[in-house]
Amino acid sequence: MSNLTINADRLIGRIEELGSLGRDAQGRLVRVAASDMDKLGRDRLVGWLDEAGLEVAVDRIGNIFGIWQDDANAGQAPLMLGSHIDTVIDAGIYDGCYGALAGLEAIESLKEAGFAPARPLVVAAFTNEEGVRYSPDMMGSLVFAGGRDLEEALASVGTDGSVLGRELERIGYAGQHEPGFLKPHAYVELHVEQGPVLEREGIAIGAVENLQGISWQRITIDGEANHAGTTPMSMRRDAGVAAARVISFLADRAGASPTPTVATVGTIAFEPNAINVIPSRATFTIDLRDPDEMHLREDEAALAAFLDQLAASAGVTVHAESLARFEPVTFDAHVVSLIEDGAKAAGLSCRRITSGAGHDAQMIARIAPCAMIFVPSRDGISHSPAEFTASDELVAGANILLGVAARLAAD
Repeated sequence: MSNLTINADRLIGRIEELGSLGRDAQGRLVRVAASDMDKLGRDRLVGWLDEAGLEVAVDRIGNIFGIWQDDANAGQAPLMLGSHIDTVIDAGIYDGCYGALAGLEAIESLKEAGFAPARPLVVAAFTNEEGVRYSPDMMGSLVFAGGRDLEEALASVGTDGSVLGRELERIGYAGQHEPGFLKPHAYVELHVEQGPVLEREGIAIGAVENLQGISWQRITIDGEANHAGTTPMSMRRDAGVAAARVISFLADRAGASPTPTVATVGTIAFEPNAINVIPSRATFTIDLRDPDEMHLREDEAALAAFLDQLAASAGVTVHAESLARFEPVTFDAHVVSLIEDGAKAAGLSCRRITSGAGHDAQMIARIAPCAMIFVPSRDGISHSPAEFTASDELVAGANILLGVAARLAAD
């Protein structure tokens, strides 16, 4: 198997074809979870799984699996490869889709080469990784790993008022299998970096050794609406100014952090949202990330203390609601080493790297050894139509995945 390579034309062709499915009238890729657009992508993926001769299974949260097993290895825990095929709004074509399709390609290539795995191989496409329509993100893999109650997840109400369970039924992907019906021997996820490090350093392969912890909160600040022209600055209870102070606090703290902390206020809304009225309410979200759990907790505590101080000094009331909280993940050292070994054998430069984004691998790491493979992203751009990774880089990453899969499936 040392000289085996994937079918490059097949992989690139599928990435491009899947990228053409689920576009709106403006041409934007909007394959958000459990939508009609998502159904188009799911149907095509299942078609490819069938063509590859894989057994197709769907669980109750809508996760799709393509399973390759035989009588000789059917009792063994499977090696799982995969990612997701749902997208953000106005997305690029690589995020998630590359990992799911490369997992399928690796299994097909091994199958066609006459490889006899000691354990089954499975490609997975997890539901609602992006969390655009339903919260939280990485929902399918979280439920699969036992980290969220299935019925609670199915009852999730989307941004459009829809209910996830009903939408999965409507599009034909409310499966019969209980989440977790497969327990992986190991899980490997190939992904575009979605950041600038590999390209900036001229590195071909990232062996992802850990993943940042994530803390999402929604902050609501209530002040008092009043006339913008007649109310002196000293007599205002301005929710907008209070929100600005929180944003400034987060930027200053993250910028001075000894660890690679990042802080983002990604959404904000004022009420009554009029040009000549002092805002009576500001509602905004905070995304805090850090690879060190202790430091992430310190940041959360510092934010809570600042909000208390702000309420007293600005004459406002502040409410903080936790939306999602995931601890940092350290990936399996053996699987990370296999990625490094594969890159070295292929003559490709490689470095260990931290993932700044959340991925399904961080959820599956709760139940099985995991690691991720990164390939460069041009200009570090993702979640955008400008997302791009060159074909030779995509193929190189898929070949590393192929080699790692062969090693792990031969165990």
